[in-house]
Amino acid sequence: MLPTTNLLRRCALVGALALIAAAGGCAVLPARSEIAAPAGPATRSGLAEQIAVKDGAGAQAAPARRELIAQLEAEGKAELMRHQLAVMAAGGPVELHRGNDVRVLVDGPQTFAALFAAIEKARRSIVIETYIVEDDSLAQKFADLLLRKRAAGLKVTLLFDAVGSITTEQAYFDRLRAGGVEVCRFNPLHPLDRPGYWNITHRDHRKIIVVDGTTAFIGGINISRVYSSGSSPGSRGRAGTPSTEEGWRDTHMMLRGPAAPALEQLVRETWRDQGCKGDLPPATAAAPTAGDKVVRVIASSPDGRPSEIYRALLGAIEHSRRSVHLTMAYFAPGEEMIAALTAAARRGVEVHLILPSLSDFTPVLNAGRSYYTELLDAGVKIAELQDAVLHSKTAVIDGVWSTIGSSNMDWRSLVSNNEANVVVLGDDFGAEMERLFQRDLAQSEAIDPARWAARPIGQRVKEWFARAAERWL
Repeated sequence: MLPTTNLLRRCALVGALALIAAAGGCAVLPARSEIAAPAGPATRSGLAEQIAVKDGAGAQAAPARRELIAQLEAEGKAELMRHQLAVMAAGGPVELHRGNDVRVLVDGPQTFAALFAAIEKARRSIVIETYIVEDDSLAQKFADLLLRKRAAGLKVTLLFDAVGSITTEQAYFDRLRAGGVEVCRFNPLHPLDRPGYWNITHRDHRKIIVVDGTTAFIGGINISRVYSSGSSPGSRGRAGTPSTEEGWRDTHMMLRGPAAPALEQLVRETWRDQGCKGDLPPATAAAPTAGDKVVRVIASSPDGRPSEIYRALLGAIEHSRRSVHLTMAYFAPGEEMIAALTAAARRGVEVHLILPSLSDFTPVLNAGRSYYTELLDAGVKIAELQDAVLHSKTAVIDGVWSTIGSSNMDWRSLVSNNEANVVVLGDDFGAEMERLFQRDLAQSEAIDPARWAARPIGQRVKEWFARAAERWL
């Protein structure tokens, strides 16, 4: 049975999506043929002319950009690193941020410990953009902390999604407002709450929190009780029973350094576009160097342009040379992405997917499973995570291109939502992501092609109907 809160959120969209389907609405994603290939072998000097690089002091000149590329090459897999940089550059303008410290956060307890510690240390501002704020003990603790920091004189702002937080009582947000926190609801459900614009299908699925303009959190984790325990059976108590109500498996990122203001800017733009009342803190011009990681911030929204997150991921997969490792909560990406994955496998790339066995929304689960036969026939390996709801949205490609963010590989994420991901470049971070992938793989069950071919007719029927409705799930 679906959790009541998630069921209500989904139901809030079903009617509108049905109307779109009836009207024949159909969003378009970039085709594989639109993903440009690098023009010849990538060289350090050539790449330095194609990418923009910023650090705490601002934009860097060509010599510093060449130095950055040499730094990435020195970590290992130099040829693969140059190749993936060239793939990104072929897709259009690329802005990289160097000098960041990046920490992978696994599951809710680790994420909230790091987040609450960062907020405790905040001295100037706390800027939040999130899909779900769920009124429970965790959210109350979060509110208490925000109110205490606001009372200490900090500027605190919260932008939350009206559908994602549909089950949370208005009193929760009223309390924050009364304490001086600037609060804004993204795309309210009632059209009169935002005159001149009403689009129930346009949701804000991002999870971004920026502290003092220098420390940012981004990934898949909401302010929700489902993260109150870790995803391993031992962390959920003695029984360790898998449930859609708690113990979700998710991945988040804490980032300190020059990329943090870019994430803060995304929140500022959404706040402005929504016409939110109240002032945000002054924009952070630059954040000092905090580490050695090179990152790219990628955002997408249903603004008439194809998803930049999808384009970047499709390009990296389309031109992958060694490996594609995806861990994806909601997987129903359409035929173009499936074609890219199968083509990669057929040319000898190791393509391995970790997907859910348990979901809070089974139609998307069945839509993704409808592609299993095609993927398996091409040599793609598929495993389903056991004993926990998988909510991670991560990828590591060729061991040098890694991403963590809010975007799933389903049509809602790709064409209807505000989403944000961070791409981290380099073999060092790639190796860390590979270790995490292998850890999840050990908790997963491989899909055997022969057994999958013999699955019951009832399962096949569910897959067929889910595939037919894939674009509106």
